[in-house]
Amino acid sequence: MTEEILVNVTPRETRVAVVENGMLQELHIERGWRRGVVGNIYKGKVQRVMPGMQAAFVEIGLERAAFLHAADIVRPHQSGEGEGEEAPLPPAPTRPIAELLREGQEIIVQVVKDPIGSKGARLTTQLSIPSRYLVLLPRTRVVGVSARIEDEGERARLKSLVTAQAPAGEQHGYIVRTNAEGQPEEALAEDIAYLSRAWALIAEKSRSSKIGERVYEDLSLPLRAVRDLIRRDVEKVKVDSRETSERLRSFAAQYMPGLAEKIEHYTGARPIFDLYGVEDEIQRALDKEVPLKSGGYLVIDQTEAMTTIDVNTGSFLGQRNLEETVYRTNLEAAQSVARQLRLRNLGGIIIIDFIDMTDQEHKRQVLRQLEKSLTRDHAKTTVYEFSPLGLVEMTRKRTTESLERQLSEPCHECGGRGTLKTPETVTYEIFRDIVRQVRQFDAARLLVIASPKVVARITDEESAAVAELEEFLSKSIRFQADDQYAQEQFDVVLL
Repeated sequence: MTEEILVNVTPRETRVAVVENGMLQELHIERGWRRGVVGNIYKGKVQRVMPGMQAAFVEIGLERAAFLHAADIVRPHQSGEGEGEEAPLPPAPTRPIAELLREGQEIIVQVVKDPIGSKGARLTTQLSIPSRYLVLLPRTRVVGVSARIEDEGERARLKSLVTAQAPAGEQHGYIVRTNAEGQPEEALAEDIAYLSRAWALIAEKSRSSKIGERVYEDLSLPLRAVRDLIRRDVEKVKVDSRETSERLRSFAAQYMPGLAEKIEHYTGARPIFDLYGVEDEIQRALDKEVPLKSGGYLVIDQTEAMTTIDVNTGSFLGQRNLEETVYRTNLEAAQSVARQLRLRNLGGIIIIDFIDMTDQEHKRQVLRQLEKSLTRDHAKTTVYEFSPLGLVEMTRKRTTESLERQLSEPCHECGGRGTLKTPETVTYEIFRDIVRQVRQFDAARLLVIASPKVVARITDEESAAVAELEEFLSKSIRFQADDQYAQEQFDVVLL
């Protein structure tokens, strides 16, 4: 498998695409006026303690107060075993929030989820500072290893190296990241030194900062991409900005010298995303329907509560029988679903409605295919067995807005419903409103202003109904089309 990372830089927007075997798998976007805040550390003040929710709202200088749950408040000298990729420690038994925080209290917090929709940012006091190969966990005394490093000998080697390299007297822990697999002692020592310096600066700034000030900011998107996405199987990192490519090479030379030569400046005349077909893929990622090579297709619906994915056979007839056709379509759909989740950055609860299968072995194979296809996903995913209704439930960790919500906004005409009232429905609403207005107010004539499509229907197909209404009310009614009016919009004016 060949993997390339493409970096497209413009004055107000930076985009990073992960391309595997010529197909776009992930897209990360950062806009200068709206950078994400995940990973940032702030000095905050507890605004309100909510005992019934076991949580508190904390003012950290953002537009909305952020949310801090009692389970995310670290206790001093907590210790334990951390095994997740870049994950803090397992939660200790949660004490009542009122015993942990009080209103007006100053507190150092880190953002773990960006504000999404109407929800404020999600916070933790379990701070973590990432580097290339490690994550520093202040005040935990833990050395954990990513669960994705499966070789027990390598896990033991890395754990002993980090334990030996940790500065004497330092009360901090570390999580060894997946990227550390196979790395020499010197690379880990450099990371530990970098993290120690970073934490010393954070601790100093925490003491002098005012409420709502940012104490620590995560790296910009291109630098995060180099830190988090470059692996030894990445063939090239192509950057279409000379300044950015030089900055990335300098960063890589300092923290990952063995991979610095993979970064190159793209100088072609054709835009880099056009060359790789990324722009077309982005447009397709905003569509509800996703075609499958077999002729089937997926229908993806993203809502506030969950994302649903429906699998359909479409024009695929198969070569043997219905069960075989369904099985082949579901196998292909499982691969496509995994790719779409990464590409669209869909998170939270996800329900997949595969086409019904009667063969239990076929169901197991489809689940295996889905789990296998998800192994390259950087976000944590959990897949459950088929439900009695034939649905597969899964979760995917969500930290930022989905691609659709980053690039789109709700339709102004339908208010985000995805449908419009028909001209016929609006016509009868207008008739009812005319009657309502005449009964409340006295007027000799009425003027109705509506969209051209609605007015055309009224004057053509409902002319007899209008004449009856005029006779019934003893009023004259005139209709005026206005291009500025949406299909559902109208005004009844009394003259």
